[in-house]
Amino acid sequence: MKASRSSGVKAKSKARTAGKAKSTAKPARKRRQPRKRVSAGSKPRRPRAVQAPHPRRELERLLALRNEHPERLGDIDSQIHEAFAETHAVMVLDMCGFSRLTARYGITHFLSMIHRLHGIVLPIVRAHGGTVVKTEADNVFAVFPDVPPAVATAIEIQQRLDAANVFLPEDWDLHASLGIGYGELLMIGDDDMYGNEMNIASKLGEDIAGRGEVFLSEAAHARAEGRYESRQIPISAMTVSAYKLLL
Repeated sequence: MKASRSSGVKAKSKARTAGKAKSTAKPARKRRQPRKRVSAGSKPRRPRAVQAPHPRRELERLLALRNEHPERLGDIDSQIHEAFAETHAVMVLDMCGFSRLTARYGITHFLSMIHRLHGIVLPIVRAHGGTVVKTEADNVFAVFPDVPPAVATAIEIQQRLDAANVFLPEDWDLHASLGIGYGELLMIGDDDMYGNEMNIASKLGEDIAGRGEVFLSEAAHARAEGRYESRQIPISAMTVSAYKLLL
């Protein structure tokens, strides 16, 4: 009887030990299935947005085409007109005294004066609804929807410069001459333009008008208000009518 009891106790002990071993044993991890690799060619790709060419490059392309195919001049010129032609008043400002001031004080002094001039002129242009297309050295080129705001801008610029000069030494004074034209221009993006009226406005602003003066082309004068003095101006072997604004 004793032997059977001891064997029974041993059997129960073994069963308990086996139970504990089963309960403490960690479950086997499931093996992950390897991911299927998708070839790059089979992935769906988002379509790229087609960017329009820069206006400058597009103009150059059309001009090259025009040179290569003179038989298509009419068609290509129509494409250029459709893409770039706009009608504006154009104002060209030239800062006076470049050579004298640069020779006396050096280019850095004159560049600082240009910086100060831009700080006065550019906000006035924008306040009258104009757009500054570009600045080159001491020149400012701007366009307006029509002539009256361009003239109003020119008048305010001269007034503001006169006011600024009261507090400056004479050789630091800011003086400008301005020319205004009106007509069709080729607008090349936001930073360049071409056209006959821009050429005339440049000539008037840079070569004809003196410091503190504003001159208008004949086309601009036809849309302007105010008092003017008529002049006959030689420009590139031609004589054109120009009108000095009487301030």
